Amino acid sequence: MAADAIKRKVVIVGDGACGKTSLLYVFTLGEFPTEYHPTVFENYVTKCRIDGKLVELALWDTAGQEEYERLRPLSYSNSHVILIGFALDTPDSLDNARTKWVIEVKQYCPGIPYILCGLKKDLRTNTSDRKRFVQYDMGLAVAEEIGARKYLESSALTGEEWMLYYSLGRYKMGKKKGL
Repeated sequence: MAADAIKRKVVIVGDGACGKTSLLYVFTLGEFPTEYHPTVFENYVTKCRIDGKLVELALWDTAGQEEYERLRPLSYSNSHVILIGFALDTPDSLDNARTKWVIEVKQYCPGIPYILCGLKKDLRTNTSDRKRFVQYDMGLAVAEEIGARKYLESSALTGEEWMLYYSLGRYKMGKKKGL
């Protein structure tokens, strides 16, 4: 990559099995993972061109399980944006975004912007039992409550992550309006 590329570090946090790894896997490798393997720490790098500028995103995947709580803060240094992920099919993970993850992010990343990201969107649209799923307006309300810069929803399975990708790149290039 050219030396003039804009380099940005993005860290994603959230409950275990909420869809973080699948999102980043599809983001960088272009295919959906076929098996679930709990993450301890995983890093991905992807390149894109936004508004004619080269952007290199270093995407840091973290473990959501409690046994890794002491290690996770090591991932936060030099971050530019934090994604707080939750599973749209698991309302408890949205509660954890509000009561656990945002507190951790504010503690270890003061002043770093964060985006609330609802994951596994395809599950909400591919079922008749929508009552148990987090609806868009609920996620948006929590994003506003916790001070997130943006609320986005995505599905790694259907590839509906392009908006997130574009937002991350544009955000760190100084285009904060409409993130």
